[in-house]
Amino acid sequence: MESTEVIRGVELIARALELFGVAVVAVAFIYGTIRALFHCKQRDPHAYQRLKIFVGRGLQLGLEFLVAADIISTITIDPNREAIVSLGLLIIVRTLLSWSITMEMEGCWPWQVARVEKD
Repeated sequence: MESTEVIRGVELIARALELFGVAVVAVAFIYGTIRALFHCKQRDPHAYQRLKIFVGRGLQLGLEFLVAADIISTITIDPNREAIVSLGLLIIVRTLLSWSITMEMEGCWPWQVARVEKD
């Protein structure tokens, strides 16, 4: 196999992971919304909280796939200094976003969840 074929294969894997990450977020949002509407119709007082948690988990899972795709693309396809710095900043932003989603779902920071569960 030539190196260009390997690079194309890696690019396809990275794109597939990106598409899968986006699909996870979209499916979680659509399915969560349908579930929430069903629960609202039944007058469930916890429908919004369940929607928030379900969509939040879908967002976090989708972000993991997107980060994996970015790591694969940067490290294997274009490993220059600018791309690696860009990847680092992107991972920091996505980590902060993930923490924010956890804060919204759990009501505490990710590192506080274990402490809350023990009490």
